[in-house]
Formats: sequence, structure tokens, C-alpha cells
Amino acid sequence: MDKRAVAFLVLSLVIIFGYEFVLNELGLLPPPPELSDEVETPTGETPASDGEEPDSSTVSSSEPSFPTTVTSGVNSSERSLPKLATVEVETDLYRARFSNRGAVLTGWELKGYRMSSPDRPPVDLVRQGGKFAAPLSLEIDDPVLTKAINQGTYHVERDFSRIDGTNKTGHLSFVYEDESGEVRIEKKLTFHADSYLVDIEIRQSGLSGTMQVGMGTNFGIVEWGDGFIGSIGPVGSVDGKVDVELPDGESERKGSVDWAGSQDKYFLSVLIPKEGNSVWIRKEHEKLVSTGVRMPVASTVAMQLFAGPKELDTLESVGIGLEDSIDFGWFIFGSWSWVKAVAKPIFYVLRWINDYTGNYGVAIVLLTIVIKVMFIPLQYKSYKSMKDMQVIQPKAAALQEKFKDDRDRLNRELIKLYRDHKVNPVGGCLPMLLQMPVFIALFNVLNVAIDLRQAPFALWITDLSIQDPYYVFPLIMGGTMFIQQKITPTTMDPTQAKMMLMLPVFMTFLFINFPAGLVLYWGTLNTLNILQQLATEKFFSPRPPAVPAVADESSKK
Repeated sequence: MDKRAVAFLVLSLVIIFGYEFVLNELGLLPPPPELSDEVETPTGETPASDGEEPDSSTVSSSEPSFPTTVTSGVNSSERSLPKLATVEVETDLYRARFSNRGAVLTGWELKGYRMSSPDRPPVDLVRQGGKFAAPLSLEIDDPVLTKAINQGTYHVERDFSRIDGTNKTGHLSFVYEDESGEVRIEKKLTFHADSYLVDIEIRQSGLSGTMQVGMGTNFGIVEWGDGFIGSIGPVGSVDGKVDVELPDGESERKGSVDWAGSQDKYFLSVLIPKEGNSVWIRKEHEKLVSTGVRMPVASTVAMQLFAGPKELDTLESVGIGLEDSIDFGWFIFGSWSWVKAVAKPIFYVLRWINDYTGNYGVAIVLLTIVIKVMFIPLQYKSYKSMKDMQVIQPKAAALQEKFKDDRDRLNRELIKLYRDHKVNPVGGCLPMLLQMPVFIALFNVLNVAIDLRQAPFALWITDLSIQDPYYVFPLIMGGTMFIQQKITPTTMDPTQAKMMLMLPVFMTFLFINFPAGLVLYWGTLNTLNILQQLATEKFFSPRPPAVPAVADESSKK
């Protein structure tokens, strides 16, 4: 490996891993904004009620009776205006809250997932401020009517108190009519036990043109992290192609909409329309994004809402490609199908091991050992090739000195040297390249799999998805990397070797902010590499005598 290759490797690692880390350590990354009053209210907003508190007669999922305040068949002049109320829907998976002002979603708590804060409340996927449009708000071509239907108070009807194993489905309806009686909107939601999917029907009369169903601002984003793996922000599938681009302002993606919404590393909220024809995205502020789906106005518009964790089995069960939102295929600032194809089987094996061990930390160690054993033949071949190159290095260096002014002759002589000694100069790299997809895929799995979120290992490691609070794992990883470099055969000159010894120091500082599960994997892999190298050196590859340097042909004469 010449100096240019070493410089390229070091610079690439610095660019790939160190950019955001350095900016963050220097305090140059902007802090996340407050979700309150920083941005002007968009069209179709559903603001707070100007100091008006919800009525004490709030509709709750715990009520034994079913309130039926819809006034179907009653003239608008004869019915009373419904009071402001909050409607709660509870299943075994989540607790949802709706406001009858605008018939919008105001809360979506996941019962099986907790925040990382000390008090550890349930994860709430609805986290927008009062100045932003709430999920399930409507926007039509008439801005005046849009404001009316999003600020109007809807009548509520429901046929359930709780959805569970006994009562597997439930229906909740919100109905709005304007004073003239010409415009009528009904939002009917059907909830299912043991599912994060909600069926939605919007029935209307008096509207025309196009309708946009909003997904709110940051609905589905619990934490806007700064990691380089896993997309944060808008996500959607249009014409079968998944797109995660975040615009600088406002954009619209036209085509057949499969699903669209927003996501973070572990959670996802999307709308699944039956006949959506475009996805609308607006960047409200730094780390604040609103999304929505636009469709033609019809008497009945059908869609589904999914709001839940990015569990692979759960997403795959929906059957529309939601699992593609999990970025198993990341590699060098992109997502690659060949990495993803390797990552999914690795994930299934990791989960299978965890089913027996009950500890993802132990499962990571065991999986790393299994993968290491699988690649022992390739790594032995790589090690042997590097040793052979090290043996003939004096002779190669002599040739380089002798023919330094004749590149063509030098190349011919080096090829002859490699052929005579049956050495492949790329033999040490090729087996390593064949292993790269597996190691990259496992790296991705440990970084984005929600299964590791808040999963404990041992002692002070209570969450494998966050950094080691005492930096013990990164220090061990850096130490094992240093030892591995010291005992690895190399053909580099002393100056190059000293440059490479800076790599463990840099990687240690980088891995300080990496998830503990990922650092555990890397440290385990380094330890196994050291053990394999020592065993190979001692039992399978005794050091052969060095090949003497080439004597000058003129001196022989």
C-alpha cells in the first residue's frame, strides 16, 4: 500500500465519520428549535382555542357509555353547537387523542415504547406546536372554507369504549356542517385491536377540486438525531419509488402515491391513500417538516393511517413496502440494495439468537463469533498473502530503487517477482473486500434496528442504542484496534505505519458517540481478529526467512 492509498484511506474515513462529530463537538450544529411560536401559521392550521379549555364533558375511552352527539337529520338551525371536547381511543398498542375542533389528531402515545427522559413517559408521535396544522387536517382549493372546516367544531359518534381482545374493532365519526347546510364533512375512523393501522373514510358534500389530507408537522418524529445512518424527515413512496429528500422550502411530488408521511430512526407515521396523486412537503423550520397527500375530491375518499414503530415484521405485514423506510442498505452516503439484501438475514439471525439468550448484547457477541468463524478461511488467505508480500518486500524495495527512473521496466520486474514467488499483490485485499458487505450490513442493523432501543446488556449498559455513558466500550475498541494494527503484517515503510497508528485514536473519539451495541460488536470483532492472528502466527504460518534483496547485475559481472 503506497502513500497515496494510505492518505486516501485516512481522508475518506475522516470525511465519512468525522464531519458531523467535529461540528457537534465545536458547537457549530444548530440546536433543535422550540416547537411553539417561531413559524407563521400555514393554511389549514388547527390552532389552540385562544385560551378556551376543553369542556369538562370530554369524551374519553374509559367512559362506560357511548356518546352519540351527531345530529344527523336535524336542521342546522335547530341543532346546538357542540362543545369543544377531546376524544380518547385506547388499544393495547397505543392511546390516541382527537380534538373535535377540526377533527384532528392531537396525541398518539405508543404503550410499548418509552422516551429516554428520566421520567420515561410513553413515546408520543404527535409533537407539533399549536402554530402548525395537526394530523388529519384538511385543505381544499378554497382557503376560506379550509379555515372553516379546520376550526369548526365537529359532532362525535362512537360505538366502543375500548378496543381489545373482546372488542376487536371500533368506529369513531366526526361530522361537520356549515351554517348554510351546503357543506357536510364526515371523518369516519375504524380502529383495530393489535394493529397500528386505522381505516379512514372522508365523506363529503359541497366540496370540489382537490383535497389535501395533512399529516401534521413532525408527526412520527420523536427525535431528530444527527446520525449519518437512517433518514430523518419526510418519507414517501410515489410510483413505487421511495424518496426521503428534504426540500429547502416547499415541494410537491406528483404520481401514484403508495404512502407518505414522516419518520425518524425508530418511528414512522404515514398516510396510505387509495387514490393519492401527489405528496406535498414543506420545511417549516430547521428540523421541522410538514407533509400531506393530495387527491381529487370525491363523495367518499378512503385511506389508511399507520403510526407506530419501525419493526420489520410489523411493516412487512402491511404489504405495501413500508419496510423500505428502514435503511438497512446504507453505505458511503447512499442506500444500496446489495447491502440491504445481506442485512435482513443477519437481522433475523440476531433476533433468533436473542430469543434464546434474552439479551441483545450477548446475541451481538455470539453473532460476531459466528460471522468470524464463517470467514476464517478468507481471512487466513488474506493473512498468508500479506505475510508473503512482507517476505519479498526487501527484494521489491531493491527493484524500486534500481528502476526508479524506468516505470515500465519496474512494473515488468515486479510482475516477474510476484510470479516467481507465487504472490498475488492484491491477495490480501480481495478476501477483505468479499467480507465487507457482511460487516457493513451488520453495522447498519445494529445502528437502526428498533429491537436494540432501550435493550440492556450488563452493568452500566442499560440501553444498547445509545452511547456508553462512561466511554469504556470505545476505549476498549480503540485499544484492541491498536493491538491489531501492531501485530498485522504490513509492507508499509515506518513513516506510513506511524500514520496508520493514528487511526485507532481517531476511531476511538468517533465511536464515543456511537451506540453501545455497535461499539460492542466492533470491539468483539477486533478481539477475535487478534486471537485469530496470534493463533495463525503460532500454529499455521511460521515466519519464513526473508528473501534477500536483488543484487545489482553489474556487480555480479
